[in-house]
Amino acid sequence: MKPGAMDLKNSSRHPWSAGEKLRRACWMLVWALFSRIGGRPLSPLRIFLLRAFGAQIGERTLVSAGVKVLMPWNLHIGDYTAIGEGVEIYNYGEVRIGKNCCVSQRVWLCTGTHDYKVPSFPLIWDDIRVGDGVWLAAECFVAPGVTIGDGAVVGARSVVTRDLAGDCVFAGNPCVLIKPRQRD
Repeated sequence: MKPGAMDLKNSSRHPWSAGEKLRRACWMLVWALFSRIGGRPLSPLRIFLLRAFGAQIGERTLVSAGVKVLMPWNLHIGDYTAIGEGVEIYNYGEVRIGKNCCVSQRVWLCTGTHDYKVPSFPLIWDDIRVGDGVWLAAECFVAPGVTIGDGAVVGARSVVTRDLAGDCVFAGNPCVLIKPRQRD
């Protein structure tokens, strides 16, 4: 094999116990049955199920239909936060979303990646933190290890691969500072 070539044959699948795999399988089954139905009126049911599997979710939070959550026990959402339709929370690591946030439709919060320096591409992950009062506009991608400061606004389809300061507007691929956020 050439140096740097993929070696997935020798890749370990996942280092989790049988109990953890069973817990994930149960979650995936329950969520597949109930996550896509009912639109906004069934947000309380989705929140109940997320909490039953260990998510910490604040008061008066909205979880829209079609949201995907890999591991609810690694999810923390603050009060008065809205999670839009089709949001993907790929959370091998912890995802913390503050209060009064808007996570718009089809945003990806991705804590997992692969170590490209190792031929077997082992799975690695790092936490994502989203501060209070943040708006992640439609179809943003937030990479592992990113912290987004309080009051930040991230424009639609932005790709966030580094920490973002609070009270600023960002956009683009790669995501860059556009201007300070003006508030009334």
